Formats: sequence, structure tokens, C-alpha cells
Amino acid sequence: MLKFAVMKNLRQVLLILSFTILALAFSACDAASSQKQFGGNSKNPLKTPQITSKSPKIVAFGDSLTAGFGLAEKESYPYLLQEKLKADGFNYEVINAGVSGDTSIGGLERVDWVLEQENVQILILELGANDLLRRMPVANMKKNLAKIIEKAQAKKIKVLLCGMLAPPSVGSEYQREYQTAFPDLATQYKVDFLPFLLENVALNKELNQGDGIHPNAKGAVIMTENIYKALKPMLAK
Repeated sequence: MLKFAVMKNLRQVLLILSFTILALAFSACDAASSQKQFGGNSKNPLKTPQITSKSPKIVAFGDSLTAGFGLAEKESYPYLLQEKLKADGFNYEVINAGVSGDTSIGGLERVDWVLEQENVQILILELGANDLLRRMPVANMKKNLAKIIEKAQAKKIKVLLCGMLAPPSVGSEYQREYQTAFPDLATQYKVDFLPFLLENVALNKELNQGDGIHPNAKGAVIMTENIYKALKPMLAK
């Protein structure tokens, strides 16, 4: 019993430490991401996604985690997801609509032209991490995400909402509000939900780039597995 208690406490300490480091890493990398994005040097500029077929579409909509910051195109999760779908016989085209440094308000401002693409059936919504690092009001983030979900549902597009966690360093009230915002939205709008996109990836040096937050090629594979596990029940062959 003593050994179990010690291990449990150690796990809690490591979890708290990990979230603190996670927040610091986001802060360190977001400025660079935004500078590259709006300075014209980003590998993922703001542009209309390239549609290459008339197949049903899955739109990967998010920030640098979706865009594949620091990765080759074939290492990004949208590309890996496309390959998994093909391997399992699903006829979907995955569109990478990720923009590094994007916030929930930025996503809301650009979501209309994304959803106007032909035959979009599923939206993977991954936004909110940059709202966290900038300490934007959770109520505003929640409102923006809600509007994105509403726009998708108005077009009969299914939504997979990806959640994020907040470190204790942001304060207990903010942390609680932030972490409950995602499941609350999933319940309110009855959408599919992935609680933590970076499960089994966050804070693992072997699975992340030098900034400590963006997955490397190996980490992106695991992140893709997390997404695919939540996405698969939504698919129809």
C-alpha cells in the first residue's frame, strides 16, 4: 500500500510538472510560429486547401499541431491519417487546414471558406492551445469554438473536437474553466470528442522536437493514432 501511494503521488507530481513545462514550451514556440506565419516564411501559409479529388473530405482544422510545424509534409498528421484511411479501405481525402499560431478567433474567421469546399463530411477541430498560452478568456474561446461547431453542423458536417489540458501555473480557476470547456462543448453539441490530442506524446523527449512541444516524426505517428481511434467510429466505407 505504501509503495502504491508513493507511486501515485510521484505520478501526480510528474503530471503537474509536465503541464507546467508544456505551457512554457508553448510560450517559447508560439512567437516563432506566429512570426514565420505572418512574415511570409512559414511552410504552411494561409491559403485555400488544395482539393485533389471529388472524394468525401475530412478537414483537419487547427494550429501548428495540425499544420505539421517543423515536419515534412509526409510526417504531418493529416498526411499520416490519409495513409491510414487508405490502408483500411476508407475513401476519404484529408485536407490539411492547419495554420501555425492560430487561435480560436482566427479559426472562426477562416472557417467559412474551409467548410465551403466540396463534399466536406468531417471536421477535426483542434484549436485552443494558443488561447491558453495567451491567457485569453476561456468564455471567449468556448464561444468561438461553439460557433465553429455550429457552422459545421449547419452544413451537416460531423465534428471531432480535440481537447487540450492546462497546467496549474495558469491558476486553479482558469485551469478548471479551460479543461472543462472542451467536454462541455462536446456534450452540448453532441459531437465526438478526443480528450487530449497529445496523449502518450507530451513531454516525451524522444517523441518531440527541440522545443519540447511539437511532436517529431515519431510523435506525430502516435498523435495520428490518437485521432484515428476517435475518428474511426465516425467513418462509413
